[in-house]
Amino acid sequence: MQSYETVQVEDQGDGLVLATLNRPDVANAMNTQMGRDLLALFDSINADPLAYRCVVMTGAGDKAFCAGGDLKERQGMTDETWQAQHLLFERMIRAFIGCPVPVIGAINGAAYAGGLELALCCDFLYASETARFALTEVTLGIMPGAGGTQNLPRAIGERRAKEIILTGRPFSAKEAFEWGMLNRLLPPDQLRAAALETARRIADNAPISVRQAKHSIHYGLQMDLASGLMFEIEAYNRMVPTDDRREGIASFNEKRKPVFKGR
Repeated sequence: MQSYETVQVEDQGDGLVLATLNRPDVANAMNTQMGRDLLALFDSINADPLAYRCVVMTGAGDKAFCAGGDLKERQGMTDETWQAQHLLFERMIRAFIGCPVPVIGAINGAAYAGGLELALCCDFLYASETARFALTEVTLGIMPGAGGTQNLPRAIGERRAKEIILTGRPFSAKEAFEWGMLNRLLPPDQLRAAALETARRIADNAPISVRQAKHSIHYGLQMDLASGLMFEIEAYNRMVPTDDRREGIASFNEKRKPVFKGR
């Protein structure tokens, strides 16, 4: 796989990828290069989804998933440079959200500001019991601009999201779990293994089925029910003529594990 300056990408076999935000000396803060690296990573996955089955994203070290934008790099930026950098981040977020392959977040520590926005782009999240979260942008004279005002309310509801975003106040992993933002809360030393185990289970399933189901859930929730049901059937019909559909039925009747090829 391609190597990146700020993101460590490890092939776990059978289409499973572990992507680690890798700037531990600065709490994995997102600088311009990390924006470029994440954009390139998701562009490569989006361009060849058949090569991948599931991605796990985490942070290097045990203190932080991502502390947000690198404010030292931003010190003294002109308005034009700031907006150019943010456009890069916007493109990266769109590529991330548009990824057809499932992405599981393994949140190993603090996920603040842009770091929480990155986490919220994942399809679902596991987190360490010691993780902390915040969207602190309004305390810095800006606002969430990488999906935070859209993805957080969808995860925990409008009223709670307004309190978090408008105060900038941090919240705990326990609160995030109770509010439905996290799927699982784990001891720090079990987090990565648990996320990879779930990713492996997803990767074992029929990849076209997984991609179509993700697509149907994501876009269907943005429609009225009748339109969503029509969208679901269009997604479903994509699988009827596939070899994987035939393999799934054959393996069930032959009482063996299916071997899916993604075609």
